[in-house]
Amino acid sequence: MNFSTASRDHAGHTVLSVSGEVDIHTSPMLRLALADLTGPERRLIVDLGDVQFLDSSGLGALVEGLNRAKDMDGDLSLVCPAGPMLKLLRITGLDQVFVLYATIEDAVTG
Repeated sequence: MNFSTASRDHAGHTVLSVSGEVDIHTSPMLRLALADLTGPERRLIVDLGDVQFLDSSGLGALVEGLNRAKDMDGDLSLVCPAGPMLKLLRITGLDQVFVLYATIEDAVTG
Protein backbone atom coordinates (compact mmCIF):
# COMPACT_ATOMS: atom_id res chain seq x y z
CA MET A 1 0.00 0.00 0.00
CA ASN A 2 1.59 3.24 -1.21
CA PHE A 3 -0.16 6.03 0.70
CA SER A 4 0.77 8.66 3.25
CA THR A 5 -0.37 11.98 4.66
CA ALA A 6 1.46 14.68 6.56
CA SER A 7 0.07 17.89 7.99
CA ARG A 8 1.65 21.19 8.91
CA ASP A 9 0.70 24.77 9.59
CA HIS A 10 1.61 27.32 6.95
CA ALA A 11 0.75 31.03 7.08
CA GLY A 12 -2.45 30.54 9.07
CA HIS A 13 -3.58 27.53 7.06
CA THR A 14 -3.37 23.82 7.74
CA VAL A 15 -1.76 21.94 4.84
CA LEU A 16 -2.45 18.24 4.41
CA SER A 17 -0.01 16.72 1.94
CA VAL A 18 -1.24 13.47 0.41
CA SER A 19 0.98 11.09 -1.54
CA GLY A 20 0.65 7.74 -3.22
CA GLU A 21 -2.55 6.02 -4.25
CA VAL A 22 -5.95 6.96 -2.86
CA ASP A 23 -8.29 4.06 -3.47
CA ILE A 24 -10.89 1.93 -1.73
CA HIS A 25 -8.23 0.66 0.69
CA THR A 26 -6.61 4.00 1.57
CA SER A 27 -9.51 6.45 1.29
CA PRO A 28 -10.65 5.69 4.89
CA MET A 29 -7.25 6.98 6.06
CA LEU A 30 -7.76 10.15 4.00
CA ARG A 31 -11.24 10.57 5.49
CA LEU A 32 -9.80 10.24 8.99
CA ALA A 33 -6.99 12.71 8.31
CA LEU A 34 -9.47 15.24 6.91
CA ALA A 35 -11.83 14.76 9.87
CA ASP A 36 -8.97 15.24 12.33
CA LEU A 37 -7.89 18.49 10.67
CA THR A 38 -11.32 20.02 10.10
CA GLY A 39 -12.43 22.50 12.71
CA PRO A 40 -14.45 25.66 13.21
CA GLU A 41 -13.27 28.39 10.84
CA ARG A 42 -10.17 26.36 9.95
CA ARG A 43 -8.67 26.88 6.52
CA LEU A 44 -7.47 23.55 5.17
CA ILE A 45 -5.39 23.09 2.03
CA VAL A 46 -5.10 19.56 0.64
CA ASP A 47 -2.00 19.14 -1.52
CA LEU A 48 -2.55 16.44 -4.15
CA GLY A 49 0.73 17.10 -5.96
CA ASP A 50 2.22 13.71 -5.04
CA VAL A 51 -0.92 11.61 -5.62
CA GLN A 52 -0.41 9.07 -8.40
CA PHE A 53 -3.91 7.56 -8.38
CA LEU A 54 -7.29 8.72 -7.10
CA ASP A 55 -10.47 6.66 -7.49
CA SER A 56 -14.11 7.47 -6.73
CA SER A 57 -13.72 6.59 -3.05
CA GLY A 58 -10.91 9.13 -2.78
CA LEU A 59 -13.00 11.74 -4.56
CA GLY A 60 -15.82 10.96 -2.14
CA ALA A 61 -13.48 11.47 0.82
CA LEU A 62 -12.49 14.89 -0.51
CA VAL A 63 -16.11 15.93 -1.07
CA GLU A 64 -17.01 14.73 2.41
CA GLY A 65 -14.14 16.76 3.82
CA LEU A 66 -15.29 19.86 1.94
CA ASN A 67 -18.84 19.46 3.22
CA ARG A 68 -17.61 19.00 6.80
CA ALA A 69 -15.41 22.09 6.51
CA LYS A 70 -18.30 24.19 5.19
CA ASP A 71 -20.57 22.92 7.98
CA MET A 72 -18.01 24.29 10.46
CA ASP A 73 -17.67 27.64 8.65
CA GLY A 74 -14.24 26.53 7.49
CA ASP A 75 -12.72 26.11 4.07
CA LEU A 76 -11.06 23.33 2.13
CA SER A 77 -9.18 23.97 -1.09
CA LEU A 78 -7.03 21.71 -3.25
CA VAL A 79 -3.54 22.14 -4.61
CA CYS A 80 -3.49 20.24 -7.86
CA PRO A 81 -0.77 21.07 -10.37
CA ALA A 82 -1.39 20.39 -14.04
CA GLY A 83 -1.44 16.68 -14.79
CA PRO A 84 -3.61 13.60 -14.34
CA MET A 85 -5.21 14.67 -11.04
CA LEU A 86 -6.29 18.01 -12.48
CA LYS A 87 -7.66 16.23 -15.55
CA LEU A 88 -9.64 13.86 -13.30
CA LEU A 89 -11.14 16.76 -11.33
CA ARG A 90 -12.16 18.44 -14.58
CA ILE A 91 -13.68 15.28 -16.08
CA THR A 92 -15.74 14.66 -12.94
CA GLY A 93 -16.81 18.30 -12.70
CA LEU A 94 -15.24 18.64 -9.26
CA ASP A 95 -13.16 21.55 -10.54
CA GLN A 96 -16.45 23.45 -10.21
CA VAL A 97 -16.95 22.27 -6.61
CA PHE A 98 -13.47 22.82 -5.17
CA VAL A 99 -11.29 25.88 -5.34
CA LEU A 100 -8.14 24.67 -7.09
CA TYR A 101 -4.65 26.12 -6.94
CA ALA A 102 -1.39 25.22 -8.68
CA THR A 103 0.79 25.69 -5.57
CA ILE A 104 0.48 25.93 -1.81
CA GLU A 105 1.61 29.56 -1.97
CA ASP A 106 -1.18 30.33 -4.44
CA ALA A 107 -3.68 28.70 -2.06
CA VAL A 108 -2.44 30.73 0.90
CA THR A 109 -2.63 34.05 -0.93
CA GLY A 110 -5.75 33.18 -2.95
